[in-house]
Amino acid sequence: MARVVTGIARTNAAICEGFASLDVATAHEAQARTGLMNRRLRPRQSGMTIAGPALTCEVAPGDNWMIHVALEQAQPGDILVVSPTSPCDDGYFGDLLATSAMARGIRGIIIDAGVRDVAQLRAMGFPVWSKAVSAQGTVKETLANVQVPIICGDVLVTPGDVIVADDDGICLVPQGTAGAVLENARGRAAMEEEKRKLYAAGHLSLDVNDMRARLTRKGLVHE
Repeated sequence: MARVVTGIARTNAAICEGFASLDVATAHEAQARTGLMNRRLRPRQSGMTIAGPALTCEVAPGDNWMIHVALEQAQPGDILVVSPTSPCDDGYFGDLLATSAMARGIRGIIIDAGVRDVAQLRAMGFPVWSKAVSAQGTVKETLANVQVPIICGDVLVTPGDVIVADDDGICLVPQGTAGAVLENARGRAAMEEEKRKLYAAGHLSLDVNDMRARLTRKGLVHE
């Protein structure tokens, strides 16, 4: 039986905003290099970073009916995360659904399938990360689940988890550890900024990162 789970607890908005001010690489490194979605999910625009709670949606192959159902469950700031129950590259999502999603306050979509109307989506400023681009349309016949745990980009996504996405990819941060990961990420960002200043001043990364002794221990010889 297909179901729509309501009343999902979402990660605190301030935590999500904190991740939006960082980047995917920093979030990934801050949680021991975990949570990175498969690189087959590619941005269909450039220069956008978003972060927000996952609104999850299963779809049947070639059928986008449940995306329409999922939009009713959206809260402002959500990121729609869509995965087909079997692999499919059809164009599940285009400018009409994006118009509705934006009106509902959805920040963007992550979909392990296809999208279409990409020129219009870029013009609208609606961020998309997808497996494929395809003009192939879909039908509305088959039920699936909304707001349940799903696998997207080879990563388990639980409704309410934090999704961080930018030009480099997509990272999931579990809701239960999001606050601690954000603090780690901010610490890494501050450290990298200090290194950036030293590099710009001409200091070598070998010295800034204290690499010389380790290189010698590994057997590197200068002749």
